[in-house]
Amino acid sequence: QVQLVESGGGLVQPGGSLRLSCVASRSIFSLYAMGWYRQAPGKQRELVAVFITGGNTNYADSVKGRFTLSRDNAKNTVYLQMNSLKAEDTAIYYCNARRVVDTIDYWGQGTQVTVSS
Repeated sequence: QVQLVESGGGLVQPGGSLRLSCVASRSIFSLYAMGWYRQAPGKQRELVAVFITGGNTNYADSVKGRFTLSRDNAKNTVYLQMNSLKAEDTAIYYCNARRVVDTIDYWGQGTQVTVSS
């Protein structure tokens, strides 16, 4: 079992920045693919950014060049730096850990990001 705790969401103006954090309950990076998803009102949950094999990252086209995924292995923490935020980035952001061996997903509770003037 893995517990994920997100933080860092909030209200920001268009063009602003936020950094989301996701702390895992134990060291899991070697066995899990970590990433972020989001779900806007009335829409399906979608991938934002994820670590893939070899430590590389995959981003949704809508956030490329604006969002950056990073991690701190010593702190069991994954970060999502979000710059140049737009109104359409408004959503609940969820941290995800997918166990590589069987693709079982673990989710955090979500953190709200609202981009509005």
